[in-house]
Amino acid sequence: MTAGESRSSRRERLDKLRESILHRKVLARHLPGLNGTFSGRWTRRQWAHASLFATLGALVAAVVPGFSGPATGTMQASLSAPRITQSLALPAPAATPREDIAHDNWRQVTVESGQTLGRIFEDLGLSASTMHRLLDAADDRQALTRLRPGAVLGFDIAADGQLRALRYERDDIHQVELSLAGDEVRKRVIERPVSTRTVVISGEVGKSLFWSARKKGLPGRSINQLTDEIFQYDIDFSSDVVASDRYSVVVEQLWREGELLRTGNILAATFTVRGKPHSAFRFEHDGKVGYFNEEGRPLKGAFIRMPVQYTRISSRFTKARKHPVLGRTRAHQGVDFAASTGTPIKAAGNARVAFVGWKGGYGRTVILDHGRGYTTLYAHMSRFGKERAGQRVTQGDVIGYVGSSGLATGPHLHYEFRVNGVHRNPLSVTMPPPDPLRGTALAQFRAQTAQSLAKIRQVEDVIYARAETTDKPKAPRKG
Repeated sequence: MTAGESRSSRRERLDKLRESILHRKVLARHLPGLNGTFSGRWTRRQWAHASLFATLGALVAAVVPGFSGPATGTMQASLSAPRITQSLALPAPAATPREDIAHDNWRQVTVESGQTLGRIFEDLGLSASTMHRLLDAADDRQALTRLRPGAVLGFDIAADGQLRALRYERDDIHQVELSLAGDEVRKRVIERPVSTRTVVISGEVGKSLFWSARKKGLPGRSINQLTDEIFQYDIDFSSDVVASDRYSVVVEQLWREGELLRTGNILAATFTVRGKPHSAFRFEHDGKVGYFNEEGRPLKGAFIRMPVQYTRISSRFTKARKHPVLGRTRAHQGVDFAASTGTPIKAAGNARVAFVGWKGGYGRTVILDHGRGYTTLYAHMSRFGKERAGQRVTQGDVIGYVGSSGLATGPHLHYEFRVNGVHRNPLSVTMPPPDPLRGTALAQFRAQTAQSLAKIRQVEDVIYARAETTDKPKAPRKG
């Protein structure tokens, strides 16, 4: 054994001895039985202390493996092992496109009545020169120079107040974006998907057909089409219709991104007047679009029963009536439709203009000759239309405007209907029905209208079932 090894061995023995003495002192301080006064039996407190120190020793040995002999070499070997450093290439962060950053500040402007593009640019603090640059680059500049109320324009304005891009609606499907890139104006057409939905709008007439249908979502144009075009020959909306009558209308609606753009023509409709149903279906025949009933017979008659838009009757056809101006009792051989001055008056049917001018108590009057002995007279006009005597007019043409000329106490239309010179009541005179569809045309009509009819019947079955349930009186309680 060398001197170096002897010194090392002695040092190790001394370290172990010190460690043993230290442990003995610690135990002796907490376990009185080890200081020479051990009585041969540990107390409960000594057993608790011994258990505690044994548990602490086991935890230290498990957490710090270096305290155990064999593990010490392993730890030292692990600490002394050479380390290898390697650089790994990480993927570059995704760059946000500059276009996305540049187009995140769009401002929507809804055009108001009377507002122009120049006024909008001025309100936004944009220069007129920029506006003219965009107008010169636009292929359809009328879409910007003739703005409609309700149209929506989009402006992409930078933080410095400069315009970066302008968007506008070219039509229902296409949106145009004009962006400024230096001295260049770039154009991009954006296609916006639209969808067509066929819906049924149904309800009761209530106090007013117009307000009831408007509340259900039917636009005013469609309501006028219902009363003044489709059922004008079969229903007198001024007197026949009551609050409990029902209507159902099938229309096509154009939707875009959850927004209703417009409502199309009426495809089918039913109107139940005092329990009597009237039906109408839109169908194209011989290049002309018209409305037909369920059997395929045209609804358009030879004459319109009401030559003015839906209004009220102020005086009916009667054999004896006291004249409101002359005070004498005599027959009222026509029907008076009360309307405001300037309301258009339509030709009741295709005809030749027989008379235009002033006619005594009738005031400004137009007489139409429809042929086969039928003539109609329109009196008390405020002014005439463009037609002159001898000209031909088509059913629905405006021939004059409501007034109070002649012997009249207020603005109204006095309308007379004559057959071979004999006055007839225009609201009740029976006209020969038009010829119905036949053969192939009838088969096409039935195939085309079957779906609309099924939709109406399905909705009405639900509505009538609910109405019957609501109107049914409750059974009295027993007991």
